[in-house]
Amino acid sequence: MLLTISQRLERIPYPIRTVTAEEANTECQQNGGDIIDVREAAERENDPIDGSIHIPRGVLEMQALEKFKQAEQPLYIHCASGARAQLAAEQLIAMGYQNVSAISCALPAVKDALNQQG
Repeated sequence: MLLTISQRLERIPYPIRTVTAEEANTECQQNGGDIIDVREAAERENDPIDGSIHIPRGVLEMQALEKFKQAEQPLYIHCASGARAQLAAEQLIAMGYQNVSAISCALPAVKDALNQQG
């Protein structure tokens, strides 16, 4: 049986912590966390967001180990809508990262929140 994205997200075997973009921004300022943009390169090129690290979803597992050496590092994942962020968070947790959150809001809210950090 094929699953829709909604069905796939419902079947994630453990809870994924979700936060708003504002919460992620505030927490990052307090805990030294990183915000990861898992959109594809063309998406980011067309609509860039300052203040986030770009690692496309397709290479996240490979690049995460190079960039984030500590399992305790707070990581906040965003995409355009929140769906890929949750799937990416699931994979990072499965890899052993202990402090992973998915940003649950759409891209305009992420841009607004990260632009406030200036």
